[in-house]
Amino acid sequence: MNRNPFSHIDLRVRSLANVTDFYRALLPELGFTVWWGEEDREWRGASTAESFPGKAFFGFTEDPGHKPNATCIAFWVNTREEVDRIGEIVKRAGGRNIEGPAHCPEYSEEYYAVFFEDPDGNRLEVVHRTK
Repeated sequence: MNRNPFSHIDLRVRSLANVTDFYRALLPELGFTVWWGEEDREWRGASTAESFPGKAFFGFTEDPGHKPNATCIAFWVNTREEVDRIGEIVKRAGGRNIEGPAHCPEYSEEYYAVFFEDPDGNRLEVVHRTK
């Protein structure tokens, strides 16, 4: 059975307006293609197209007092080329403090990733690894 082991991510952001364009560029590249919350003109995130229990959600809660920290959300992709391609999208979309894409042998010989922050300072990563 295909299932989503984490159910959903509910990311805190200081301002939805500040991060919306960034995530509208990034999330579809990671498979989150179904926008939700727009019916009330309140975009709140996206999900994958699968039906339950495999559906994955990536949502947002606006919290003006939120302070980004060292928590990092990492997305796995199929190839190093996808890491490179998404790294370019992150740059164009306004990602901050971008590191890589690069081979990261300190994690494993097969670890290849780009690390970055969204416009609010939340830490994210896109990684390809086989071991």
